[in-house]
Amino acid sequence: MLTLTHLNIWDGESAIEADAIQIQGPHIIAVGDSALLSQGSETINCSGLTAMPGLIDAHVHLELNPDDKDPPAKTLPHVVPLMQERVLAMAKSGITTARDLGGGAWYELTLRDAIARGDVMGPRLLCSGQPITSPRGHCHFWGGEAADLTAAKGVLQRQVDHQVDLIKIMATGGRMTKGSEPTDTQFPQQTLNTLVALAHSHNLPVAAHCHGTEGIHRAALAGVNTIEHCSWVGQDGWASNYQDDIAKVILDNGIWVSPTVNKGWQRMLDSSSGDVLGRVRSAYRKMLDMGINMVASTDAGIPGVYHHELAHALVVFGKIAQLDHGDTLRSATSNAASALGISAITGRIKAGMEADILLVDGNPLDDITAITRTAHVYCRGRLVAG
Repeated sequence: MLTLTHLNIWDGESAIEADAIQIQGPHIIAVGDSALLSQGSETINCSGLTAMPGLIDAHVHLELNPDDKDPPAKTLPHVVPLMQERVLAMAKSGITTARDLGGGAWYELTLRDAIARGDVMGPRLLCSGQPITSPRGHCHFWGGEAADLTAAKGVLQRQVDHQVDLIKIMATGGRMTKGSEPTDTQFPQQTLNTLVALAHSHNLPVAAHCHGTEGIHRAALAGVNTIEHCSWVGQDGWASNYQDDIAKVILDNGIWVSPTVNKGWQRMLDSSSGDVLGRVRSAYRKMLDMGINMVASTDAGIPGVYHHELAHALVVFGKIAQLDHGDTLRSATSNAASALGISAITGRIKAGMEADILLVDGNPLDDITAITRTAHVYCRGRLVAG
């Protein structure tokens, strides 16, 4: 039994009066007063540090190397040790849960299970396996091409057979695949409707890759669980075709938006023109003001986006979306856990939850950059960093 004492604690919702967290095995067993909880327990004095739930990145690709400009032609076994290095770096940076949304050979599922057993150190993983895409469509190189509904059902069943945690569908094209356009839809409405219903019949949520506005609309009508990117791409570029009536469908269907804002988006804040920033910020604020919930995500693995940099990305996301610090933190903790269906086990600091705890130097409610100053990290009660 271990007690972390003399802390500031932000519990995933708000700052609380308690100043100690007691851990036994993989769980938090008490949150309370340092003087009381330290009795009969090993203690660590954490004066000057703030404890918060471990961070959750809702969109990563562990297979992808951020230093590669082109996608892999084929998934090869040599990526496995690299993936292990990436998950360790993620955990050390304070990421205790991540959702992997695409790979070609289910190596991330094997890694997920090794982490769960304690054989490999890393964040809890939720994995989708091969995304369902159209012939030569976005990310077709991962093996999920489907020319019709029957083929798409086959791809879905293949992921079920590999025991995935969710299903990924490419509702639009993307920039990383040659010949694919972000504005283009990839599946008819009825196909999306059927695939989502089929996934849900297996108790699997659905994440839909959506850049173009029509693809966003179709995914929302189909009732997916999360819309990835939600870029509102139109003929005039990123966020040029936001539509309130489609956003209302997202809201009415209780869909979470996963905007995949990475550290590199700082360039928008630094730009002298600000045209794209203005459009993106406007779309985000309209969705947030309407009541649509957003979850922190980075699309880590794509060129230039490193797997361990969620904390830095959160600082940028908060500025772009004009969030207060509490809302920024919730997007990667309690709200993220709710979006991913794991709020019963993580995303908050309270008795009974798994001990996914990030200790940072300073108070992120006063200075959001404190989340980048990692002091200690516990993943399911195991010390990873510090």
